[in-house]
Amino acid sequence: MLTREGIARLLSEAGIEVVGQAGDAVSLLRAVRLTQPDAAIVDIRMPPTHTDEGLVAAQQIRSENPNLGVLILSQYVEPHYAMRLLAEHPERVGYLLKERVFDVAVLIDALRRLGDGETVIDPTIVSRLLGRPRRTDPIQQLTAREREVLALVAEGLSNRAIAERLFVTERTVEAHVKQIFLKLGLQADATSHRRVLAVLAYLRAPG
Repeated sequence: MLTREGIARLLSEAGIEVVGQAGDAVSLLRAVRLTQPDAAIVDIRMPPTHTDEGLVAAQQIRSENPNLGVLILSQYVEPHYAMRLLAEHPERVGYLLKERVFDVAVLIDALRRLGDGETVIDPTIVSRLLGRPRRTDPIQQLTAREREVLALVAEGLSNRAIAERLFVTERTVEAHVKQIFLKLGLQADATSHRRVLAVLAYLRAPG
């Protein structure tokens, strides 16, 4: 409850209209259907069992409202939950650790990106996946810059956003992405959420 009220206060102070709050999945679904918001911020673990009620509710929300952004929050790094939701609804879906959303700039940026149809993945999750030990690891073939770009692609950033983050041209980023996908044997896709899904699936796969 304190986390929910804290996030609501941050959003209100930033000029974002909070149209409702819910303490469980049933109330959440009811509130979304009544208010038709632009986005819903959902905790993965909700009453009564505190397992994956929030994730199930998020999947229901996305099925009923394809244009509504859903930002999933988690206390722990749980990549399989992110992949479970993204596999079904890759657009307008975000997955962040709770600790990160108390930085209002991060929270607002995530909601803005979801509103633009993008995907948002917590960098901690990406870092964990990138650091997994593998018997054969094609990621080792990547240059330091390519690994940096790969991580940002996995977070859901567009080529333009990556270029701004790294202070390089968008064409340079495009060249890096092309090389990354070639070295990892991934099929390039023009849509950002599909390439995020491809990268995350690759990073999760046993090596």
